[in-house]
Amino acid sequence: MAREASWFKSSYSSDNGIGSCVSVAALGDRVGIRDSKQQNGPTFVAPTAAWSSFIREVKSGRWAT
Repeated sequence: MAREASWFKSSYSSDNGIGSCVSVAALGDRVGIRDSKQQNGPTFVAPTAAWSSFIREVKSGRWAT
Protein backbone atom coordinates (compact mmCIF):
# COMPACT_ATOMS: atom_id res chain seq x y z
CA MET A 1 0.00 0.00 0.00
CA ALA A 2 2.79 2.48 0.89
CA ARG A 3 4.62 1.94 -2.40
CA GLU A 4 1.57 2.95 -4.46
CA ALA A 5 0.79 5.99 -2.28
CA SER A 6 1.18 9.61 -3.37
CA TRP A 7 4.22 10.87 -1.48
CA PHE A 8 5.07 14.52 -0.89
CA LYS A 9 7.85 16.52 0.73
CA SER A 10 7.26 19.43 3.03
CA SER A 11 7.28 22.89 1.51
CA TYR A 12 9.96 23.64 4.14
CA SER A 13 12.32 21.15 2.50
CA SER A 14 15.01 22.70 0.38
CA ASP A 15 17.27 21.43 -2.36
CA ASN A 16 20.39 22.44 -0.47
CA GLY A 17 22.37 19.35 -1.46
CA ILE A 18 22.03 17.80 1.97
CA GLY A 19 18.75 16.08 1.19
CA SER A 20 17.74 15.90 4.83
CA CYS A 21 14.00 15.64 4.58
CA VAL A 22 11.21 13.12 4.78
CA SER A 23 8.38 12.23 2.45
CA VAL A 24 4.88 11.65 3.81
CA ALA A 25 1.85 9.85 2.36
CA ALA A 26 -1.74 9.60 3.54
CA LEU A 27 -2.73 5.93 3.89
CA GLY A 28 -6.33 6.13 5.06
CA ASP A 29 -6.23 6.13 8.85
CA ARG A 30 -2.43 5.90 8.83
CA VAL A 31 0.47 8.01 7.59
CA GLY A 32 3.55 6.69 5.83
CA ILE A 33 6.86 8.41 6.57
CA ARG A 34 10.11 7.70 4.71
CA ASP A 35 13.51 9.15 3.92
CA SER A 36 13.09 11.10 0.68
CA LYS A 37 16.58 10.00 -0.42
CA GLN A 38 15.62 6.32 -0.20
CA GLN A 39 12.28 6.13 -1.96
CA ASN A 40 12.40 2.34 -2.13
CA GLY A 41 13.74 2.02 1.40
CA PRO A 42 11.85 1.27 4.60
CA THR A 43 8.65 3.11 5.48
CA PHE A 44 7.49 3.96 8.98
CA VAL A 45 3.71 3.82 9.30
CA ALA A 46 1.92 5.57 12.16
CA PRO A 47 -1.72 6.26 13.03
CA THR A 48 -2.88 9.60 11.62
CA ALA A 49 -3.73 10.85 15.12
CA ALA A 50 -0.18 10.14 16.34
CA TRP A 51 1.35 11.91 13.33
CA SER A 52 -0.92 14.94 13.87
CA SER A 53 0.10 15.07 17.52
CA PHE A 54 3.78 14.89 16.55
CA ILE A 55 3.38 17.75 14.05
CA ARG A 56 1.58 19.89 16.66
CA GLU A 57 4.45 19.33 19.12
CA VAL A 58 7.08 20.22 16.53
CA LYS A 59 5.22 23.40 15.53
CA SER A 60 4.86 24.41 19.19
CA GLY A 61 8.63 24.85 19.44
CA ARG A 62 8.67 22.98 22.74
CA TRP A 63 11.41 20.62 21.55
CA ALA A 64 13.60 23.19 19.79
CA THR A 65 17.19 23.31 20.93
